[in-house]
Amino acid sequence: MNAAMSLSLIETACPETAIVLGSGLGGVVDTLGIEAEVSFAEIPGLSASTVPGHAGRFVLARLAGKPVLIAQGRRHLYEGLSAHEVTAGIRFMHTLGVKRVVLTNAAGAIKNSMAVGELMLITDHLNLQGTTPLLGGPHFHDMSEVYSSHWRQRFLSTAAQLQIPLHEGVYAALLGPQYETPAEIRMLRTLGADAVGMSTVPEAIQARALGMEVLGISMLTNWAAGLKPQTLEHAEVVSVGMQASAVLAALLRAAV
Repeated sequence: MNAAMSLSLIETACPETAIVLGSGLGGVVDTLGIEAEVSFAEIPGLSASTVPGHAGRFVLARLAGKPVLIAQGRRHLYEGLSAHEVTAGIRFMHTLGVKRVVLTNAAGAIKNSMAVGELMLITDHLNLQGTTPLLGGPHFHDMSEVYSSHWRQRFLSTAAQLQIPLHEGVYAALLGPQYETPAEIRMLRTLGADAVGMSTVPEAIQARALGMEVLGISMLTNWAAGLKPQTLEHAEVVSVGMQASAVLAALLRAAV
């Protein structure tokens, strides 16, 4: 099926729910039936992902018989893009009629009560990336509740039924692409962060500005710098994400 036909199928399906999959989490798609797929680069205003673990395509699937749009990967600020460019996928989703989006990511665990391989619902975020997709206009949007408390309760209840450990916490977004220093992690802990990463926040801001409901889930793929005797490597992040994809997929199937 060519890109034009795939895009037409996606537009005709009118998905109201979308899921963005972070580093190493693309395997979630393998547990679902794919009806159509189109690469980011084949959609006007979007561009191909350059990061390992990010396939860079939109996939149309179904959960409980309803169409769901899945972004298998994302773009990042550290790839040399602006916040507006990074969030082009969210605006594309909005034009299709998407009303709610689940934003997933791979993150470093800061809170001691968490463990690598577990999931954390994002309750709030710290935007330490120095930018926003809303630059260029008087977009004074309220950010009192970026991540839907109603949706979080649904996921917590579902996780308990499935006996899946599911934490809640604050996600700190830094620019990257280098990992944080131990001193920076100590700073983030003082600021109230429970996990740290390099994505998600621009998308969450853009989605809320468009009136979309947002849920954030971090897959804790490693301990943040200085908390354990280890060095940080992207390959390990992707590996842990791939191993844990089945757990995330089970939660998404049941809760979305």
